[in-house]
Amino acid sequence: MGSVSLKIGDGTARFKKVSYCSSALNLLMLFSVVTTNLFALYAFTSSPKNTHHLISHTHKNISIISEQVSLILREIDSSQKKLAQMEKELLGYESFDLSSPKVTSEVRTFLTPHLLPLGKDSRTGITEMVASVGHSCVKSLDLLGQFMSYKVNGVCPDDWSLGQKLILSGCEPLPRRRCFGKIVNKVGLVSFPDSLWSNYSDKIYSWSGIGCKNLACLNVKKLNRDCAGCFDIGGGYERLRYVKGRGKNDFLIDDVLGMLGNGGGGVRIGFDIGGGSGTFAARMAERGVTIVTATLNVDAPFNEFIAARGVFPLYLSLDNRFPFHDNVFDLVHVGNALDVSGRPEKLEFLMFDIDRVLRAGGLFWLDNFLCTNEDKKTALTRLIERFGYKKLKWVVGEKINGAGKSEVYLSAVLQKPVRV
Repeated sequence: MGSVSLKIGDGTARFKKVSYCSSALNLLMLFSVVTTNLFALYAFTSSPKNTHHLISHTHKNISIISEQVSLILREIDSSQKKLAQMEKELLGYESFDLSSPKVTSEVRTFLTPHLLPLGKDSRTGITEMVASVGHSCVKSLDLLGQFMSYKVNGVCPDDWSLGQKLILSGCEPLPRRRCFGKIVNKVGLVSFPDSLWSNYSDKIYSWSGIGCKNLACLNVKKLNRDCAGCFDIGGGYERLRYVKGRGKNDFLIDDVLGMLGNGGGGVRIGFDIGGGSGTFAARMAERGVTIVTATLNVDAPFNEFIAARGVFPLYLSLDNRFPFHDNVFDLVHVGNALDVSGRPEKLEFLMFDIDRVLRAGGLFWLDNFLCTNEDKKTALTRLIERFGYKKLKWVVGEKINGAGKSEVYLSAVLQKPVRV
């Protein structure tokens, strides 16, 4: 077994890999040892007159074997290096080469370590500050170069959509920039809690890089499975969500909060993953519960809209580790944002991170998750069962979609156990 040491951002990551040549190498070394010993045994047991000739012949054979072994070892070492390079290229784990002409001066300035002005820090032991940047940024150097091309101390280009494209490509976190962000005047904002259900002018949102240029356009589109007309907070079903259900899969906030009760602290703070326009956070705010809503601005200004309502948006992709300490949330709410593509391990990583930030005794609310097929429902059910959560409510129901076809949805409220 060997290991590849890769310099990534501010640390070194080690990935173990299997050496496919190790078994062959062991057999070769064993053969060499056995052959050498046989020659030695023959030399000691032969007649004296042939001893000199035999020893000379033995030394010659040993020399040939040694040369062959050295040649094979060099070939194995070369193959291992090629495999390691292929592995890094496939995974994208590659160190930034700051001397590359593709690396712009601002990227180079940001990533260059800076020595602490007073020397070694007595508390942490560090001697220099190293910037952090997503390892996959190295696969998007052209886009990264565009993102980091600006006038220092000037106004940043209106290129937030370029930054989001980098994030969706795995380049997260993005490097910091030394320019002033574009200002969008937030005129007409009202104070909390009136802000939770107030409609504002389209002019307070940034529409660059978005197909729609106003809220009316967004409200006639189904942006995702959890956001169909979700920007229409003055009317329509969005105003009734979580307080009036349309089916058995639609749980009401007061019912869910009642499941936990006042024992153990109740629900004070929560985390909403892929929370659309922030309606879940708004309803919780009315009940004195603080909710952090994680979302990107895919096809709509979600973060700005959520902030205008007076609740907390978090601009974060689900490929990133949640920037929270362990066991901090009383409740985690998620809908179809849990439907991550790729290998099953990707969903497992996400679920384990959700479990990490949820405190023991806290609630995990799975809200109207679309089970596109029986295999997906079974896989998710088995994964949830591995965590040992207590099922406070579990409903599998059917809904008719816009095409008139029946779809299966899963809604559940689960309680995290106390683990020893």
